[in-house]
Amino acid sequence: MIMKSNQLILTCVAFAAIFASSPFLLNAAGKPNIVLILADDLGYGDVRCYNDQSKVPTPHIDRLAREGMRFTDAHSPATVCTPTRYSLMTGQMAFRVPNGGTVFTGVGGPSLIASGRLTLPSMMRDNGYATACVGKWHVGMTFFDKDGQPVRGDGVEAVRRVDFSRRITGGPVDHGFQSFFGTACCPTTDWLYAFIENDLVPVPPTGPLDKSRLPKHPYANDCRAGLLAPDFPMEEVDLVFLKKSREFLEQHVRQSPSKPFFLFHSAQAVHLPSFAAPQFQGKTKAGPHGDFIHQLDHVVGELLTTLEKLGVADNTIVIFTSDNGPETTSVIHMRADFGHDGARPWRGVKRDSWEGGHRVPFLVRWPGKVKAGTTSTQLTSLTDVMATVAAIIGAKLPDNAAEDSFNMLPAWLREDRAPIRPYLLQQAFGGQRTLSIRRGPWKYLDHTGSGGNRYENDPGLKPFHLPDTAPDAPGQLYNLATDPGETTNLCFERPDIVKEFKTLLEASKASGHTAGRHESTTTN
Repeated sequence: MIMKSNQLILTCVAFAAIFASSPFLLNAAGKPNIVLILADDLGYGDVRCYNDQSKVPTPHIDRLAREGMRFTDAHSPATVCTPTRYSLMTGQMAFRVPNGGTVFTGVGGPSLIASGRLTLPSMMRDNGYATACVGKWHVGMTFFDKDGQPVRGDGVEAVRRVDFSRRITGGPVDHGFQSFFGTACCPTTDWLYAFIENDLVPVPPTGPLDKSRLPKHPYANDCRAGLLAPDFPMEEVDLVFLKKSREFLEQHVRQSPSKPFFLFHSAQAVHLPSFAAPQFQGKTKAGPHGDFIHQLDHVVGELLTTLEKLGVADNTIVIFTSDNGPETTSVIHMRADFGHDGARPWRGVKRDSWEGGHRVPFLVRWPGKVKAGTTSTQLTSLTDVMATVAAIIGAKLPDNAAEDSFNMLPAWLREDRAPIRPYLLQQAFGGQRTLSIRRGPWKYLDHTGSGGNRYENDPGLKPFHLPDTAPDAPGQLYNLATDPGETTNLCFERPDIVKEFKTLLEASKASGHTAGRHESTTTN
């Protein structure tokens, strides 16, 4: 009898140890927490784990690569901010909706997300998650004037017409986030320099921005002459965002430890102007923009440390990525002054259809599930986050949601044996006029030129202009396996592939979804 009692005790202890160590059993819902960190204008070559020639130390981002999975063929859905963020939040390519190529500024709106559309945060909220957004929204929202009419238009005069006592509609709290602290558009670039909390501006702007008080360097010239709130620190916005994200995490774990959470930390960095906080200025040997990248890395490190201190790191998926490639100004000056190439090894930068415009870092850490130090070559898009998360939390996606999203969980868990995506759609700065399609090594740009920047007319970009080897072709066809630099247009050599891709592209546009999303598909 004593032996049986001891065996029972040992068995109970063993089961308790298993339950305590299981990442799925640390909250009552049995679901992992998720922290999604979205950098702004961070290029594939800006971080060390993707570019061993990077001149900027990024130890915390590199740590994610060591402790998780690094995707080498990941892409932002668009080559600029707003459409990428729409696609990330909905799993649908932005070109499919009205004004889907728009990039909002100031108090621009309305929201690109239709009322009632299922979003990543609303899906998670409906499945028991606490949801919070901190940082840059940039998917559009509606401000109102003193008569209760929507403020339309752009520029500082539109900001002046806003009645800041009225609630804002169409923002994060109307699309699935239970709390929001951040900005409408680019925090230190746009006409409105003020924080939004949930659906109000608690401290409205009181006067014009005094640009004479800001740093002076080649990366500091993107500030529009907007209106500034007295509590808006132009050089410390990202540290404010960090503080708010940490407060959310700490409060949630303290008050609702049994409830899983989803935090979307949408950074200001490293969108120009490069205003690193004073404590980070001069900390790298790569100038003000290098300091700004280094500050972003610090923010990532602090978020990881917070998860550890709260005891939830082992049950938290951390995803780190960027909304598009690096900005022209930063690439031009960083190449010339510091030998740092934020787009390396790809052709193109932000706004371009070439790889440098949209191939981005994508890192996933999930202790006990995603094997540490692994690399995936699966073709993936930020649109895929929604279907992947749905698979993780057991949510069923309806046919009228996440039309361009694929479940990449098999790749995360290294259970993939073949390509998951049948093909990849991209949109450049021109929206539906500048679409491209990729399958396997082949990539077809359904337009001429870069799709965004005008290399032949821009003095800074002109040295990087490459002549089109098939200038009379209506588009561009490249084989990335043999020509990763996209230097040789094969449209005339392979008209069969051009025809096939144009047909596939038109079919995808007409159907409203990426083929294979709602039906089985065979890929070659």
